Amino acid sequence: MDYALLRKRMVEEQIVGRGLKDPRVIEVMRRLPRHLFVDSGLSHQAYGDSALPIGEAQTISQPYIVAVMLASLNLGGSEQVLEIGMGSGYLTALLSQLVKRVYAIERLRSLAIPARQLLDQLQCNNVLVKIFDGSYGWPDAAPFDAIVVSAVASEKPPAPLLEQLVVGGRLIIPLNTEKGQYLYRITRQGENDFQSEPLLGCNFVKLVGRYGGR
Repeated sequence: MDYALLRKRMVEEQIVGRGLKDPRVIEVMRRLPRHLFVDSGLSHQAYGDSALPIGEAQTISQPYIVAVMLASLNLGGSEQVLEIGMGSGYLTALLSQLVKRVYAIERLRSLAIPARQLLDQLQCNNVLVKIFDGSYGWPDAAPFDAIVVSAVASEKPPAPLLEQLVVGGRLIIPLNTEKGQYLYRITRQGENDFQSEPLLGCNFVKLVGRYGGR
């Protein structure tokens, strides 16, 4: 199977074709082998326009959603980023090519260990991984220039994550609303000043943890 061709088509049709223009995100998604982050039995579906199961009732997100999350962080390359819910490690690997350092948290050891091994194989040497409740964030490594969460919280984002953003930092997180799940970008504009903007509708697994909400 020509994965390079499938990857090129994925980017052109699902990402660029839907209006995403961030050149760094486009380039890294065109380059990173997404099929390595799914079960071998599903590798032929890795570049399709949908989420896929990765075990433990978790998923690898639809490529377009991943691209929107990355582009919405407005990354320049020098950032320290926290990722909550690393899953298979696909978003983690993409982030590692776009920022200075990634702190990734996954609560399920059965996902975190193979994801770490794959990241090592791909020489993602700027990634630190912790098996923990991601709703607490990573206080010892804070503050972060950006935080991205791949699981839906309640109507409000976990307070520890907001506290761990630098002023000017961005949090990308799906939240439950009256109209269903929506992906939000929340920007910290001051000590207690946060600007929230909806990006698009989405469908994520639940954020499990002390501050995950209902």
